[in-house]
Amino acid sequence: MLALTIFFLIGGVSAPYVGQLVDRYGAKKVLAFGGFMTGLGFVLLSLVQTLWHFYGAYIIVGVGMAANGMVPATAVVSNWFERWRGTAIGIMSAGIGAGGFALAPLIGAYLIPNFDWRVSYLALALISWLIVPLVLFVIKTKPVDMGLYPDGRQESEAVAEASLSVAEGLTVKTALTTSTFWLIAIAFLANGFSEVGLLQNQVPYLVDVGFPPATAATAYGIVGFWSLIGKFGFGWLCDRIQAKYAAALGFGIQLIGVIILMNVRPAAPQVLLWLYCVTIGFGAGSWLPTMSMLVSTNFGLASYGVLFGIITLAQNIGTSTGPLVAGYMYDAMGSYHWAFIVFLGLFAVAIPSILAVRYPKARHNFKEEGVG
Repeated sequence: MLALTIFFLIGGVSAPYVGQLVDRYGAKKVLAFGGFMTGLGFVLLSLVQTLWHFYGAYIIVGVGMAANGMVPATAVVSNWFERWRGTAIGIMSAGIGAGGFALAPLIGAYLIPNFDWRVSYLALALISWLIVPLVLFVIKTKPVDMGLYPDGRQESEAVAEASLSVAEGLTVKTALTTSTFWLIAIAFLANGFSEVGLLQNQVPYLVDVGFPPATAATAYGIVGFWSLIGKFGFGWLCDRIQAKYAAALGFGIQLIGVIILMNVRPAAPQVLLWLYCVTIGFGAGSWLPTMSMLVSTNFGLASYGVLFGIITLAQNIGTSTGPLVAGYMYDAMGSYHWAFIVFLGLFAVAIPSILAVRYPKARHNFKEEGVG
C-alpha cells in the first residue's frame, strides 16, 4: 500500500511538469517518453530483490504514467474538439478505464497463477513500450499540426489563419490568482480523498461485515464496470450542462453511495449491495471528464497542461492519503464507520466548493458558451 501511495504522490508531483512540457513541446514526445519510462519501471519491478528497490521502481512507474496519462491525453482531446469536447473526453476516459478492466483479469487470473509476478511485470513493460511507436505515428497534439480545425470545421482562409494562432486562455500566473482555480482544486482534493479511500477499502469492509471474499471481489468488478459507464455518461452530460453541475452531481451520487454502503450487511437484501456498486461506480466515473472540462472551459487551452497538472496534484494528494487514513482509522477503532463519516464530510465540502465556481473575470472577453 505504501508503494501505491508513492505512485499517486509521484504522479501528482510530476503532473504540473508534464503539463508544462505538453504546453511547450506537444503531447507526442511527452506520451512517448511516458511509455518508455513506464516500461522501464515495470522491468525494474520484475527484478526487485529488496523493498527499497520496489519503492524506487514505483517512483519511475509513477513518473512514466504521469507522462503518458490523463494530462497529455485530455490536452490532445481538448485541442481537437470544441462542440462535443465533453463526449470525446468521456470516450477517452472510458478507454483508460477499459484498459485496466481488461488487464486486471489477464494479469491476476492468468499470468500470475501460470507464470509468476515477475513475468507479469515484464508483460506490462511490453504493453507500455508498444505505446511508443503508436504515439509517434498517430498522435497530433493539435489539428493545426495537420492543417485541420477543431470538430472538422471548414474555414475560410481569413478565419483559418486566425484558427491557426496560439490557443486562447489565461496564463498560469493569472489563473492561480482566481478563486475559480482554488475552488476546483479543493473540490477535487476532497473528492479524491473520499472516492479512492472508499474504493480501496470497500473489499476489506465487505469481508469484515461478513460477506464472502468472492462476493466482495465481484462487487469490486461491478463498481469498475459502472465507472466506465459513468465516464462516458458524465462526458456526454458536460456537453449539455455546465461542468460544475455535472461534477456536483457526480460528488452527490458518491455521497449517496457511501450512505448505502454503511447499511449493507449480509442480513440485508442483497440488492442493496448491487445498488451500492452501481451508484458508487457511476458517480466515481465523473471525475476525469468534469475536471478536464472545468479547466478547459474556465481557463482556456493556452496553459491547459500546467493548470490541469496542478489540479491533478491536488487530487492526487487526496487519493494518496484517503486509503491510508481509512486503514489507520480501522486499525485504531476496529471499524470503518468513522472513516465513512469523514468521506461523507469531504463530499459535503466538495459539492458546495464546485458549485461556487464562477467564470473568471479575466476571461470576460472570451466566448461564454459552455463555460464550467
